[in-house]
Amino acid sequence: MREELGANFQRLGTRVADSLGQANEQQKERLQKTTDALTLLGEKHEKAQESLRQTVEARLDVIRVESAIKLEEMRQTVDEKLQTTLETRLGESFTRVVEHLERVHKGIGEMQTLATNVGDLKSVLTNVKVLGTFGEVQLALLLEQFLSPEQYIRNACVRPESAERVEFAIKFPGDSEPTLLPIDSKFPREDFEHLQEAQAAGDVRLAAHFRSQLENKIKAYARDIRAKYINPPHTLEFAILFVLTEGLYAELLRQAGFCDQLQREHHVMLAGPTNLAALLTSFQMGFRSLALQKRSSEVWQVLGAVRNEFTKYNGVVDRLAKQLNTAVGSIDKLGQRTRAMTRTLRTVESLPDDATTEKLLGLAPDELDNVADETDDVLPSIVASEITIGEEVTS
Repeated sequence: MREELGANFQRLGTRVADSLGQANEQQKERLQKTTDALTLLGEKHEKAQESLRQTVEARLDVIRVESAIKLEEMRQTVDEKLQTTLETRLGESFTRVVEHLERVHKGIGEMQTLATNVGDLKSVLTNVKVLGTFGEVQLALLLEQFLSPEQYIRNACVRPESAERVEFAIKFPGDSEPTLLPIDSKFPREDFEHLQEAQAAGDVRLAAHFRSQLENKIKAYARDIRAKYINPPHTLEFAILFVLTEGLYAELLRQAGFCDQLQREHHVMLAGPTNLAALLTSFQMGFRSLALQKRSSEVWQVLGAVRNEFTKYNGVVDRLAKQLNTAVGSIDKLGQRTRAMTRTLRTVESLPDDATTEKLLGLAPDELDNVADETDDVLPSIVASEITIGEEVTS
């Protein structure tokens, strides 16, 4: 019985030893599989992080290049539109100036034709009231030809405290309200006719006498215009005295220093039909140049606003790049921690059984083989989310 019991105990010990050896081998194999799975998972995480970092950097480079191209295209478009607008406006202005000069040339020819028919008009212009009306109508026609209705005033009041009104006044832009340039038409017909008759008769002394009377009459008109119609700052510091005929204007210009004396002493500028047409043309060009300057300043303000918006856009892009760099740095740190955990797990001894593995990791032994497949499913979602982020940044 002792021999049999000894043999049984020996066989039992052998079986127990064999069972424990097999259990240890199985536990070692399972722990090795777990370690290999964790190592593979760490490597795949590192590859995914590197791929994500490279993708983000590539998208940032593409965004920078596309932004630079878009900015250059917008700058070229703005330059082309500005150049086209300026060329169009300047071309239109020069075309209108040429048209006005042609009209002035036609007006000169018409005035020469009218000068040949002065004798026919003498019978019509004998009445002083009719003569004044004719001068006002001629001045109105010149103003209507060269200026728009909102650029001048008929029967303008230049002194608020007075009832005196000038025939016409040109409006010049001012700070709060327009500044007026008074224009009054005068025609000393009798004095001019007497002078012409004396010159035709060859009487030098009589011609000098009538010429002196004509100059005194024009000076009286100038004094009257200065006293009634020149009122700075409501008006400019000078006014225009318009004479109806080119012959009278030429006769007054023939007297040396007479026109300068009127401007110096009475602040009155003498003008005939042709001279007034040239003045109105220059005024119209000045008005158009001022309008172009205002429009140009508006264009530059728009360009300044666009430039400020581009500056803000660059700031947003820079902040986004910093945030993406921060995210990449965080992912790198996560990879470092994963590698540290992997290195630590390599030194861990095998667990005694499967129950302990399931308790610690929360996984059944046969579920460890599916970890790699789950990692492969995570990578496409990471890449898809990166592409979505890149599209949002681009928009």
